[in-house]
Amino acid sequence: MTRSSATVQWLIFLAILLGIGLAITCFIIWMFGVRKYGKKKRKHRRHHKPHQANPTLAQSGGLPPVRDSDKPPRGV
Repeated sequence: MTRSSATVQWLIFLAILLGIGLAITCFIIWMFGVRKYGKKKRKHRRHHKPHQANPTLAQSGGLPPVRDSDKPPRGV
């Protein structure tokens, strides 16, 4: 029994469609199933020392030296 060329071409066409459909189905399963498990991982953040906005005088080096009362202040 010989098949006509049109029947063979239809079978090839259907096989290609089946392959494409299978590939799309696998992609959709991967996209909604497997990929969600990977997103549960937490991002690692670097921990920095706490930064104090206004340090105390002891932290910044203390008060400036005592000024002589005979000298006027700078900038005047």
